[in-house]
Amino acid sequence: MKTFGTYFQNDEKAPIAYGEINLINPPRQRLRGEPELTGIETIPVFQGFCGTDNELMRMGRAGKLSAKFPKGEHRLINGHEGVVWVPSENRFAIVLIRGGDSYDPTRYTEEETYFEYGCDGADGLFCDKNYFNPDMLLHLPEEYEHCKKLPLSVAKKLSFADPYACAIFQLERMEDLGEAHNFRVEMAKHKCSEAEARALAKENTFAKTVVFGLGMTGLFIADQIRRHHPDAHILFVGRSEETSKKVVFSKEIVHAEYLCTAGLSEAETATKIMEALGGRATLFVGASGANVEHRIAFEHKVLGCNGVYNNFSLGPQLTFDTMPFGFENHLIFSSINFRQSHMEEAIRVLVDSRYDEVVELIDKEEFIKDPLDAYENKIFCKGAPLKTGIIWNKDYIETEGN
Repeated sequence: MKTFGTYFQNDEKAPIAYGEINLINPPRQRLRGEPELTGIETIPVFQGFCGTDNELMRMGRAGKLSAKFPKGEHRLINGHEGVVWVPSENRFAIVLIRGGDSYDPTRYTEEETYFEYGCDGADGLFCDKNYFNPDMLLHLPEEYEHCKKLPLSVAKKLSFADPYACAIFQLERMEDLGEAHNFRVEMAKHKCSEAEARALAKENTFAKTVVFGLGMTGLFIADQIRRHHPDAHILFVGRSEETSKKVVFSKEIVHAEYLCTAGLSEAETATKIMEALGGRATLFVGASGANVEHRIAFEHKVLGCNGVYNNFSLGPQLTFDTMPFGFENHLIFSSINFRQSHMEEAIRVLVDSRYDEVVELIDKEEFIKDPLDAYENKIFCKGAPLKTGIIWNKDYIETEGN
């Protein structure tokens, strides 16, 4: 089947293009031990743009995208955040992006394989029609399951299902590792049982939390911390003015404090963080994508003894001095992705959220006329919205009142 859509390719001048595409439909496996299933036809309805899309475009410009193409193809249809319509089932769905020959797609081993729709080895959502494994088309809450048109506000919220699911996984990892890292300290301090100490260690992991970098990733992780650990002290750190829309919104959602670092040196930033927290951090989430975050945490000693460093940024080189690292008993971890249960929980959380407020639309005709210009000068440029979305098929979206 042929369709029209945007796709990434190895081309210095046109790393993203729009045009007619020949679709493929190889059988794909959701998890190890399950059968490979041929995809069923879906109609993409609403999509969000992710920073990963921008990074893939850059890879195409540098000629480094070949490993991401579907087998036998020389292009990748982009897009992994959005809502589709499933004609054969008469319902809307969220595509579970990650699958493959692995038991747990959050942490595959070297003997296992994976694919990601729109990101790695499988075509995504920015097209008029496509095929997806039927077991990877997740259901919406009952009130939206079989409606003929999806409210635009709901579509905007659900464009975050992928990154919010990733934040749910991040909370799981921070809780698991923080508990295991420090429960013996709590046992010694409180002379309590191991079960009591584990509960204390899990909670105290978030006692003084720094989220360094105020984008949607940092916001979602902080949101999950607040929902599950209401007593956590959370401090956002970023360069935006405190009166900016995204800072005001983030503080309202998470009930967190904020530190603007504009004009501050690294040493001054570190001092102000510790002043705001009332001491060194128990948890440092690096979400800025900049090398400065690890220097603040380690060189300037913002991360306290027995502290946990969640390296969520993609790109920065992480370094630390092994002597204080060892003696201060720091724990560094890095993990991305999510399981199906995480995305299903994300869907439930998002439909009752306010996250539609931060999504701004780009007109489809404007986008497909010159997708490269849209990426560079509207969607991923300085001053761009926190999130940009696009109505791909207006026949399935209810815009009145949104």
